[in-house]
Amino acid sequence: MTFARLLPHALLLTSLSACAATGPAEAGTREAPPPDKGQAVAVFAGGCFWCMEKPFDKVPGVLSTTSGYTGGPEVAPTYQQVSYHQTGHYEAIRVVYDPSKVDYGHLLEVFWHNVDPTQADGQFCDRGLQYRTAIFTSDPEEKKSAEASKAAVAKELGQPVVTEILPAAPFWEAEDYHQDFYQKNPAHYTRYRTGCGRDARLEALWGDKAGH
Repeated sequence: MTFARLLPHALLLTSLSACAATGPAEAGTREAPPPDKGQAVAVFAGGCFWCMEKPFDKVPGVLSTTSGYTGGPEVAPTYQQVSYHQTGHYEAIRVVYDPSKVDYGHLLEVFWHNVDPTQADGQFCDRGLQYRTAIFTSDPEEKKSAEASKAAVAKELGQPVVTEILPAAPFWEAEDYHQDFYQKNPAHYTRYRTGCGRDARLEALWGDKAGH
């Protein structure tokens, strides 16, 4: 996050700032390995990546979720570089799943119900290029499914959907202290979601279908 964004959050309550945890000195991140045989990968950018792991972890057939950075040209970006707009990356989530147990279309539904696809400058209280929403597709079939789901969402909401559909790019795994943040730091995670207005906005948009 930029200093201009950090300051008002610090004045309110530092713990409510998204993805603002501090960790050990940052080293270069590593690129995610390819999935094992019989597995598939879906990549979504939905604002603060802390909040995108839990909804997918609850889905039967999802094998793992990883927070990271994608969509930018730089190699091995760090959280500090991404959050200070020194790269072109999005905060994103990499979902490894068993396609025999859950299909890509269902993962798209989970994604939509956990974001505000009408917000162009970030997500909820988090503003900046790294917090924009996007779906990263790896083949024509995924792209077709993503485009169809985007059109359906726009019709359902009756509003323009600004979420981008982009070709898959290298995915760099975020630092260890970001992984499974909702499990490691449940109090901070809950305060952030509430203070950032994430849950309230999701419920206003999606009603009973809102993700948590």
